[in-house]
Amino acid sequence: MKRIWAAIGAAAMLAAMPAAAKTADSCAVARPADGDLKAFAAIHFPAANDAAIDALIACLGDPDPAVRDDFAFALWTQGLRGRHLKPDGLRHATQRLTAILAAPDDAAGFHRPFAALTLSEVARADRVEPFLSEAELRALAATGATYLRGVSDYRGFIAGEGWRHGIAHGADLAMQLALNPRLARADADLLLGAIAAQVAPAASPYYHHGEPSRLARPVLFLAKRAEIDDAAWAAWFMALHPDGSARWQDPYAGDTGLAAIHNTTAFANAIYVSAAETQDPQVKRLAPLAVELLKAMP
Repeated sequence: MKRIWAAIGAAAMLAAMPAAAKTADSCAVARPADGDLKAFAAIHFPAANDAAIDALIACLGDPDPAVRDDFAFALWTQGLRGRHLKPDGLRHATQRLTAILAAPDDAAGFHRPFAALTLSEVARADRVEPFLSEAELRALAATGATYLRGVSDYRGFIAGEGWRHGIAHGADLAMQLALNPRLARADADLLLGAIAAQVAPAASPYYHHGEPSRLARPVLFLAKRAEIDDAAWAAWFMALHPDGSARWQDPYAGDTGLAAIHNTTAFANAIYVSAAETQDPQVKRLAPLAVELLKAMP
């Protein structure tokens, strides 16, 4: 118990420090000596005030993957899935994480993608036990769509640095929102627009860290929604077909076109495999559309 209160006290002290005094690699939340994050979360989150929540959010930008991913994000996951944070705390976390996504990338590029991944857990918490108002849920969907559409740092995993993975983390937030029965059709369209923008963006490298399958997941869940009709899906997939841009005119002449073929093909394959095997007729609608997309590849 002393260990936990010491961690919360240190977190509050860090939050009270002037911004200039905080270093980019500071995480004031002490890790439990026994490594039991499930037990630690059960005590840490119920006692956490806004300052302690802010301090744990700061740890999501730590350059050490053992702190950022294995501890900070893992602790958020245990805390939210264990339902240890009350609605007021969840709202505060949502506001802080949203502000990070609205800001420019930090120099190292870790904080925004891990804020997005943590927001996916917040979205999951609201889906399991709603605490957001309709307006707040719509705002979260807009935040997720804006972040995913705007990702331009395509780094995934780098040895010694760990994950950034902004595309995949943004897609995970979109997936949790897609699973929410309270999501409005207009917000589903926002998410689909953001996903489409990142299937094969002009500036992206060859996706090789599982990004296409992560982008496919929210699409497959949105396909369960009857209000998105066949015509809407046909139009959405058609927008992914090769267009008149230079990279598609002579795609085998350089990496820009080759990456577009690679990334679009990987996405279409991910959709097809899941849609063709499912027993859900709503999702199965996507299988022939994915086939047509594959056939359209030069």
